[in-house]
Amino acid sequence: MVSSGSDGVNRQAQQPASGPATLVETASVDPPRPAVEQAVTKIWQEVLEETALSADVGFFDLGGDSITATEIVARVRETFAVELSLKELLAEPTIAGMADRIVAALQARRLSQLPPVTQADRSRPLPLSYAQERMWFLHALAPGNSAYHIVTLVRLRGPFDLAAAQTSLEALLRRHESLRTTFPAVDGRPVQVIAPPAPFPMPVVDLQPLPAAERLPRAIALAQAETERPYDLERGPLLRVSLYRLEVQEHLLLLAMHHIISDAWSLGVLAREVMALYTAAREGLSQPLPEPTLQYVDFAVWQRAWLQGPVLEQSLAHWRQKLAGLAVLDLPPDRPRPAVQTYDGAVCAAELEPALLADLRQLSQQAEATLSMTLLAAFQVLLHHYTGQTDIAVGLPIANRQWLAVEPMIGAFVNTLVLRTDLSGNPTFRELLARVRQASLDAYAHQDMPFARLVAELKPDRSLSHPPLVQVMFNLV
Repeated sequence: MVSSGSDGVNRQAQQPASGPATLVETASVDPPRPAVEQAVTKIWQEVLEETALSADVGFFDLGGDSITATEIVARVRETFAVELSLKELLAEPTIAGMADRIVAALQARRLSQLPPVTQADRSRPLPLSYAQERMWFLHALAPGNSAYHIVTLVRLRGPFDLAAAQTSLEALLRRHESLRTTFPAVDGRPVQVIAPPAPFPMPVVDLQPLPAAERLPRAIALAQAETERPYDLERGPLLRVSLYRLEVQEHLLLLAMHHIISDAWSLGVLAREVMALYTAAREGLSQPLPEPTLQYVDFAVWQRAWLQGPVLEQSLAHWRQKLAGLAVLDLPPDRPRPAVQTYDGAVCAAELEPALLADLRQLSQQAEATLSMTLLAAFQVLLHHYTGQTDIAVGLPIANRQWLAVEPMIGAFVNTLVLRTDLSGNPTFRELLARVRQASLDAYAHQDMPFARLVAELKPDRSLSHPPLVQVMFNLV
């Protein structure tokens, strides 16, 4: 009962440093190349958590993935006010190579046209983001479906201060409006309504009266039932917290949210902040975190205003070309597919041996690809084996936090990318990996196109028995 991510999507997001002002704003001329390289080195050190880096060190040699690459691109945009795509970064993945590309972009005056996220006008009805709108629509189709419930169950051992935990949770809800948001419909369209901060009860279920052997199974059963309990998006609450006491110094903590207010990245933000707030409350210290300047609803309003006109048409043109003639993946089932998708399934776990994983990482580095790309290529070979098809499309969840301002937010940013790969011509695995890498970079460069909006524009044949565009998802946790 733990939520998942993609290519590091569920990694704990770090608090972005405020840093100096944009370099191109503080200088009357473009900064000299040594200053650019020095700033790029600082960005890499912050994102990749490396202290000593040479200018020719490889991004993939340091374990870089699409998420860390996206964080680097966001910081480059913030620092230099230039638009350097993730595709450009990974085309020449060294500090020196990136510095060269930034200098060239500055000299060509290829400055970022992306408007900053600013505070929204709260006097008007607040729209949903595209990701939220999709979640709202899916919930309206099947209100009892628990497939979009995000759940984390944590086992706590040692002294537990219930009052400090209560204080930290209420401080968290004061900080993040998304956790206090509900979604009623006005004239048939959903809007965001943000409730004021209020006491937040945390039920405690004391299982100590049960025999010791029955406590943990009972707690897990109760947590499972809470996980599947439907949410009322119009009335809320959409965050639920429960504590199951097994012993005086042993508890299970359940955090459950509807996906419309959160995603896997958000769990990292939540965990980091709750830990800091709990420690401060337990020690009687003041609230240690800086106050947020922006909220998720600010992003939602900004996204609606930005993703239209030429920006939308350019992104749509890319996806229309990439997905033209895409066929449904015809997996041979061992039983008839139900007329309406049920989301019933099972988990089959397997572990990769450390030596095999090391070899996969080495192969990825040699191909200048992420581990996710390498495993995706192998997965698509498997799908080709089952289907006989050479045109394979797979859905890939991506964090979609390309803007520095949204990294510390709790909210639904995650998007689905369609990775379409051509397996025709009997390619070698390295040749296929090169194709997957190219398809991935192209998709990352256009990741801001909301999946629901893409479906609405492309109008593929729809069926209640399977999702549109992709029938299989790939996710590296």
